[in-house]
Amino acid sequence: MSKLYDIYKKLKNENNETIYLFKSGVFYICLDDDAKILSKIYNLKLTNLNVDIVKCGFPCSSFDKYYKLFVNDNINFKIVENNTIFDGADYLQNKTLLSLLEKINQVSVDNLSVSEAYRFIEEIQNISSSLR
Repeated sequence: MSKLYDIYKKLKNENNETIYLFKSGVFYICLDDDAKILSKIYNLKLTNLNVDIVKCGFPCSSFDKYYKLFVNDNINFKIVENNTIFDGADYLQNKTLLSLLEKINQVSVDNLSVSEAYRFIEEIQNISSSLR
């Protein structure tokens, strides 16, 4: 089997009621029974991880869309990324925080006018208020 599947099986043994999404490159994927469930509900295409195991997923760029669908449909899910397990709300908050830090790191303060600096601070305030 694959290392990813071994992690999946361990997690499912601990909590069979949760759907586990694994961040894999530019996709979120789920495996085996979780894949069958999400495929049926959201019409996601099933493909083979190997001869015995199926997977399905969606692009990272669609995370916000699926997050809302999962929450609206009361899907109990967790995201597994870099050996860390997040619940959906924590993951979304972490993603927003990382995006905020990236924006800050990309600013060239030497090239900002006063009005651009003001707009930037306003944008950062708006993003950070969503984290509360």
